[in-house]
Amino acid sequence: MRKSDKTKIHIIMKSAELFNQKGYAATTMQDIMDATGLTKGGLYRNFPSKDEIAIEAFKYAGEVLWGHFSTAIEGRQTATEKVLAMCDVYSDTVNNPPMSGGCPFLNTAVESDHSFPVLRDYALGAYEQMSSFIQGILEQGVAVQEFQSDMDTESAASFIFSSIEGAIMASRLTRDNKHVHHAMKQIERWLMTFKPPVLSHQA
Repeated sequence: MRKSDKTKIHIIMKSAELFNQKGYAATTMQDIMDATGLTKGGLYRNFPSKDEIAIEAFKYAGEVLWGHFSTAIEGRQTATEKVLAMCDVYSDTVNNPPMSGGCPFLNTAVESDHSFPVLRDYALGAYEQMSSFIQGILEQGVAVQEFQSDMDTESAASFIFSSIEGAIMASRLTRDNKHVHHAMKQIERWLMTFKPPVLSHQA
């Protein structure tokens, strides 16, 4: 790998942590300089603007999260197990989140909605990708009759993703992981309502 490529990756990784902890608006180029140990000229030789750094940093944060999710669902057999394993990535969101500062999807969605419209498009894309991924897991569950055939997988995926993201927000606000645990428990109970009925066999 060329030195210039290594420098870009270094900037992206350090900036991703900064943006996720401080927010995009509050993070200055000086903050990035301090975190990376680079001069302003060193930063601008690699990225034309703070916005460009922010976009690449968000993409990197997404890759980190997908890595955690992929590891979490590896070896899981049922759709329910896979969904809960993905939620479990945030089981200790207060003390040990998958990325310092919390969930970059949630943080970016909230901030970019009013202050960073360019990044909002990337946040929307990440949301749609995650929702589609969860929906795909649920559809697999329907296909193998883990869930009833009339399950609305699109709305179910939206509900699951929204529930866990809201729980992450509540847990980080209160500094208590119980909200994520509550959400996981309720998601599991809710998914059980889609189980096909067990038919009794009478002699």
